[in-house]
Amino acid sequence: MPSHEKREKLAELLAPASTVLLTVECQQGVVGANSALPELAEEARSSGALANVARMVAAAHASGVQVLHAVAERRPDGRGANHNARLFRATERLPVKQLSGTEAVRVAPPVEVADEDLVVRRLHGLSPIAGTDVDPLLRNLGCRTLVVTGVSANVAIPNAVFDAVNLGYTVVVPRDAIAGVPADYTPAMIDNTLALVATVTTTPDVLDAWKRP
Repeated sequence: MPSHEKREKLAELLAPASTVLLTVECQQGVVGANSALPELAEEARSSGALANVARMVAAAHASGVQVLHAVAERRPDGRGANHNARLFRATERLPVKQLSGTEAVRVAPPVEVADEDLVVRRLHGLSPIAGTDVDPLLRNLGCRTLVVTGVSANVAIPNAVFDAVNLGYTVVVPRDAIAGVPADYTPAMIDNTLALVATVTTTPDVLDAWKRP
């Protein structure tokens, strides 16, 4: 449990009026039962990361924090999608496709999408922020602090964190609300990379901050 001073500082950083909670690729085709990436889906669920994302989304809804869901998808004809890296070419061969309008690109339970949430879909690239509507939406919402959650710690999460920092946002990463593979990679990446540019905390501490007046 952080000290009283640290709790107060975190609560100030996470003030609901200027904070947005971002969920990254928490979609059926990535973390759901019929995932294209079953190892990642299993890790997201067994580690408790997906459940913690759901807890924070529920708390955000209750405390007036804006929630933004970032979803990765592609057109059935593949137009506009990247082909310039091994990851993209491997994705094309997976049995589950993240096709626009299908079940695979719907936000996965237990994460709930409220009417006031924003959903931003991307057809290209590795980042939920670069080349999408996320940055102008955050600015129009008056966001100063971005809480980054979801998957994967291997690619999309570090992309989101670095992009947000480069754009001038303060980033908070609840270490128990992101997942990647293998399991031991995530804490190492957090401690040796994300901790250099973001405030690393936990889901209970975020929930505590949002309960404060």
